[in-house]
Amino acid sequence: MPAQDLARARTFYSSKLGLEPVEERPGGLRYKCGSGYFTLFQSSGSASGTHTQMAWEVNDIQATVSELRQRGVTFEEYDLPGLKTIDGIVEIEGNYPSKGGVGERGAWFRDSEGNLLSIGQPLR
Repeated sequence: MPAQDLARARTFYSSKLGLEPVEERPGGLRYKCGSGYFTLFQSSGSASGTHTQMAWEVNDIQATVSELRQRGVTFEEYDLPGLKTIDGIVEIEGNYPSKGGVGERGAWFRDSEGNLLSIGQPLR
């Protein structure tokens, strides 16, 4: 994930998402989430913010959105054909076919660098 200001991004991921890097290198921070990893890296470019760049699956999206809002995260609101959020959360039919689900509830927010992140909960 690109970061124009790595220190600012580190503060966001720590204070808002409760994540601390497991590895630090010049110009980059590596994080572990569940069984996966991601890296924040110093970049002079800016995030396009036009598509989801990273997503997490959660068990209870309503509780997660509430907790993240208490930490100061602002969720995106959308009102597009086939995608309308209600209080920051949208219900989408037809996702997760490999998991036997019938859809997904999703929510999007931006990190301090403008990267578009999401959380999702499969519907079964």
